[in-house]
Amino acid sequence: MFKPFTHSEIVSRSLNRCIKYHIEKGIPKPKRTLSRKELDNLIKENNDIIKIAKPFMEILYDFLSGSGFSLYLTDKNGIVLTIIGDKDIVMEQAKAGIAEGIDLSEQSAGTNAAGTAIFENLSVQLSGKEHFINTFQIYTCSASVIHNEQGNIIGCLTLTGKRQLAHPHTLGLVVSAVKSIENHLKLNKSQNELFKAYQYLNKIMNSMDFGIFAVDNSGIVKAINNSACNLLGINQKDIIDKNVYKVLHIWQYILDELKSGNVYTDKEILYSDEKKRFNLNVYPIKDKSNIVTGMVVIFKDIQNVYNLVNKYTSGSAAYTFDDIIGNSEKMINLKEQLKNISNSPSTVLIQGESGTGKELIAQSIHNDSNRKNKSFIAINCGAIPKNLIESELFGYEDGSFTGAKRGGRAGKFELANGGTLFLDEIGEMPLDMQVNLLRVLQENCITRIGGNKCIKIDVRIIAATNKNLREKIKKGTFREDLYYRLNVIPIYVPPLRERDMDIKILIDYFLKIKAFKLKKPIPIVRPDIYQKLLKHNWPGNVRELENCIENIVNMNGNTSFDFQNNLSVNKQTNPCTTNLKYDMCSLEEWEKKAIINCIHNCNHNMSKASKILGINRSTLYTKIKKYQINFS
Repeated sequence: MFKPFTHSEIVSRSLNRCIKYHIEKGIPKPKRTLSRKELDNLIKENNDIIKIAKPFMEILYDFLSGSGFSLYLTDKNGIVLTIIGDKDIVMEQAKAGIAEGIDLSEQSAGTNAAGTAIFENLSVQLSGKEHFINTFQIYTCSASVIHNEQGNIIGCLTLTGKRQLAHPHTLGLVVSAVKSIENHLKLNKSQNELFKAYQYLNKIMNSMDFGIFAVDNSGIVKAINNSACNLLGINQKDIIDKNVYKVLHIWQYILDELKSGNVYTDKEILYSDEKKRFNLNVYPIKDKSNIVTGMVVIFKDIQNVYNLVNKYTSGSAAYTFDDIIGNSEKMINLKEQLKNISNSPSTVLIQGESGTGKELIAQSIHNDSNRKNKSFIAINCGAIPKNLIESELFGYEDGSFTGAKRGGRAGKFELANGGTLFLDEIGEMPLDMQVNLLRVLQENCITRIGGNKCIKIDVRIIAATNKNLREKIKKGTFREDLYYRLNVIPIYVPPLRERDMDIKILIDYFLKIKAFKLKKPIPIVRPDIYQKLLKHNWPGNVRELENCIENIVNMNGNTSFDFQNNLSVNKQTNPCTTNLKYDMCSLEEWEKKAIINCIHNCNHNMSKASKILGINRSTLYTKIKKYQINFS
């Protein structure tokens, strides 16, 4: 068991060390004194401990004022940093070598309270001849070392007076003062850590681009970030420590729901006279007894949510004008026209055969416009069932119909707000939906299914079709007023057969692209296959050529593409009219013959036949059933 040293043993050990240090008893003052510059640097290094210790030194000095004592603080090595005492006492002690900058370590000043206390790491009181050098023997000194939270020595506090004033309680006073200093150091560190944590938290909260605030159970706002203030149109000073319900009016029912055990996640709410829409998440703050004591509210501008969704799903445009390949006069003129109209807010109607790259052109227009950093949303009007297209375009409110997603859902117009909405196969849109679309284009406002609130939108419309809309207008299947509303800027995309000088350029382009995609070398195409590529009619246009080149790259320059079965006919021959007799018959008989002939020429490949006929597969099957066409 450890046995502590007695006072006499501590003094004896220190005196023996002084002999080993070769310290002379007769020296007038300690051996080492710091220069002014060295002392100034040391004071800067120890600024924290000086700032904390000095008030306690002053309190203790007020108690001892006029008693003949002085107080001095040293660093961890025994260098005197600061002294407090009566002026005459301080001057007298300075003559004996107790002054700022003096080194009171045992190696410099022999046995003394400060130096010995630091060496032994304890509190000690020395008096008279217990000091090693003669000049200190007229004093009594009480010293106690100061530790940080880790237990390391960071300084020493010493009370010094004439030896006749020696009293056992003086050491107790110093020890008490040191304890107070150490406690304040801990408190100061805790406060610093709390402040640092607050600064980190504050910085994190204000770096968020969504609103967040916390309230207690009484609705008093305890914290709010800058984004929340901006979104709500308020100043932080007007809301902190204020009742949130009086300022924002809408949150009371949320807290009531949370107290009932309900959770609010991904709710859509209206705010500020229903002009703003937010996505809302609310989380309860609970104590150890699981009782709700407040809540954290997180809300985002609904448009920012839509933009984020679009960014990581299908809501972005990948193509630019550089992806439109071709040097023919028609393509050069087309690209020049597209660049001229890209920044216009006017609606665009792209017309062209299937496979000519209408969506590529729509994306290129978007990416060259001032909307390029906003959403590009595409919807195929011919691929969505008639009963769903309205909800896809305009969205719906919670519970508006059976099967509706809980909480409602935004439509494509809302998702595209600020950006571009591409309506592909616009000719397939049902008549009743055409009326709704026309109204939206005229009013720039949509209403969700099951809702009654008008939502303002800013969307550029680009529509596309491979149909003759004028013919559909004559048949009564497409509204004339909608046609003129869409056809503000008409764009015609020429088929590949009308720009055959681009075929070679496209072949070389797709060979490189497909080789890279398939991680294969660019193949050398057999001359006979290359000639077939150049002479083929390409009824499926650029899309068909692209797929054929991918086939060639997969087969290392060969191909399984049957040019004859894929309608490799004379470029002046229309595959849909081959072997058709131009006899007198009704339009329905003519359509029936065209369908039968096209399907035969496509070897009953319904996908190819529907592309060539300019209708989708479902429409083709409907017409086969209508005309009772039997291929058996």
